[in-house]
Amino acid sequence: MTKFFLRWAINAIALYVAVQFVAGINFQGKWTGLLWLALIIGLLNALVRPILKLLAFPFIILTLGLFTIVINTIVLMLTSAIGQAFNLGLTVDGFWSALLGSIVISLVSVVLSLILRDELKGKRK
Repeated sequence: MTKFFLRWAINAIALYVAVQFVAGINFQGKWTGLLWLALIIGLLNALVRPILKLLAFPFIILTLGLFTIVINTIVLMLTSAIGQAFNLGLTVDGFWSALLGSIVISLVSVVLSLILRDELKGKRK
């Protein structure tokens, strides 16, 4: 259960960093809305992303994995659409903003996952 909450926190922090640094991604809401959006990203990554990767498998192979950035962009745009449906306050202006935002979210997630590697594996020192 701790792994779930750590992953949720990493998603929330990564989304917050993307909102702060990417011009086309705006968040007008409270921090609880950011937590809900992080949960939505986590659910989409768990449910929709594997299906997209399966469907886009030839493109992923052809581009040597770079097409996964486009898949992450689609997930961010879906998160924005779901967030707008629930009035959570996240807006993404377009594809290029979502692309840059997905790169920022991916980088922050990787860095935080490396820092919290032992906690995510369940090991304690």
